[in-house]
Amino acid sequence: MPWYNGDYPPSYKNQPEYLREKAVEIANEVLKDSHDEGIAIATGLKKARQYFEEHPDEKPDKEV
Repeated sequence: MPWYNGDYPPSYKNQPEYLREKAVEIANEVLKDSHDEGIAIATGLKKARQYFEEHPDEKPDKEV
């Protein structure tokens, strides 16, 4: 089941909003290929963290 409009996996609950949004975007793409929610959720979060490590300028200075 893809996630959208503020709907996200429970394991993303305590993540900052910017990270959660990117993780959901990535997880939805992984889900299209793998059809495995567990893999999609874990991969989405891992890849989102990597993305912001590689692109710190896109990370908000302060969470609103």
